[in-house]
Amino acid sequence: MNRRLLLFFALLTLAWTAAAQAHPHVWVAVRSEVVFADGKVTGVRHAWEFDEMYSAFAVQGLGKGGKPPTREELSGKAQEIVENLPEFEFFTFARQNGAKAPFKPPQDVYLEADDKKIVTLHFFLPLETAVAAKKPFSFQVYDPTYFVAFGLEKKEPVKLAGAPAGCSVSLVEPAPLVATDNQKLSEAFFQNMSPGADFGMKLATRAIVACP
Repeated sequence: MNRRLLLFFALLTLAWTAAAQAHPHVWVAVRSEVVFADGKVTGVRHAWEFDEMYSAFAVQGLGKGGKPPTREELSGKAQEIVENLPEFEFFTFARQNGAKAPFKPPQDVYLEADDKKIVTLHFFLPLETAVAAKKPFSFQVYDPTYFVAFGLEKKEPVKLAGAPAGCSVSLVEPAPLVATDNQKLSEAFFQNMSPGADFGMKLATRAIVACP
C-alpha cells in the first residue's frame, strides 16, 4: 500500500480494508504564501482545499445540527497529518541557487470546514535556514507519484507576506505532456496505479520569488 494514500485515508477516517482495495485520486486546490522576516524568506504558509468527496468523508459524523464541524472537532485529524507529512517532504519542494531548501516540521496546523463542509488544511512550513531572495527562491507543490493531484488556485494562488519592497512572484507553468506521458497517465488511471515516480513534478507549476 502506497503510504501517501494512508496519509490521506487517515485524514478522511477510512478503514484500512477500504484503502487496501483501491487507489482513489485525491484532488487538492493549493493557495500558498511565501513568508518573509528581516528581509529573508522564512517559509511557506499553505492552505490546501480538498475535493467535495473527500471533504464529505472528513466531516462524516462531525458537527452538530447539520452545521460544519469546528476546528476543535477536526483537531484529531489535523494531528494525524502533522505526524505523517514529514515522510513525504510535506509535498513541498523548494530550491534556491540550484540547491534544495529543506523545511522543518509544520507549525500552526489546523483543519477547517466552510459552510458547504469543504475541508481545508492550513499550516506553515518553516525553512531550516532562512534565505535571502536576491537569488530566486522557488517551490512546487506535488505528489511525485501523482496519487494525489495538487493544483494551484486560479486566483492569486501565491502571495508574499512581509516581503521587502520590489519583491515579486511569478509562476512557471509545466510544459505540455508528451504522448508517452499521456499514455502512462491513462494506463495508470484504468489500472488504479501510479503513473510513475516524479510524474507529479512534470505537472506542477513552479512559483519563483525574486527580490532586488
